[in-house]
Amino acid sequence: MLNCAIIMGRLVADPELRTTTTGLSVTSFTVAVDRGYAKQGEERQTDFIDVVAWRQTADFVSRFFRKGSMIAVQGSIRTRSYEDKNGNKRKAVELVADNVSFCGSKAESGGVRVDGAIAPAAEPIAPAPSFSTGSSSDFEEITDDDDLPF
Repeated sequence: MLNCAIIMGRLVADPELRTTTTGLSVTSFTVAVDRGYAKQGEERQTDFIDVVAWRQTADFVSRFFRKGSMIAVQGSIRTRSYEDKNGNKRKAVELVADNVSFCGSKAESGGVRVDGAIAPAAEPIAPAPSFSTGSSSDFEEITDDDDLPF
């Protein structure tokens, strides 16, 4: 059997890190995911997916992601039953995160938010290497098909 889900969207609120009585880190957050289609003349619909992250993944999410951050989450779908404060039986469906990735702009993922502003990343990012474009004279056309291995 297979239970794997991948979503990409924006956080609707800041994730809050909690600790269980046994000392495990856990955070819950909701991701707004736009549907891939819209009926003609209507606006695109959005689904709000509840996500739970544990241990190092929870620490990572609570440290680097804020409301509005673009996030990619891979994990499994879990259901659980509970009683609300009125005694009604309820069912919750949530995505339990195995992997979480940045997928927003460089400004979002390039630093850590401190007091509402993005601080530079701990280590400077090296500039991308530059490559020169070659000319077609660097390559010679093979006209004899006898020596080709295929």
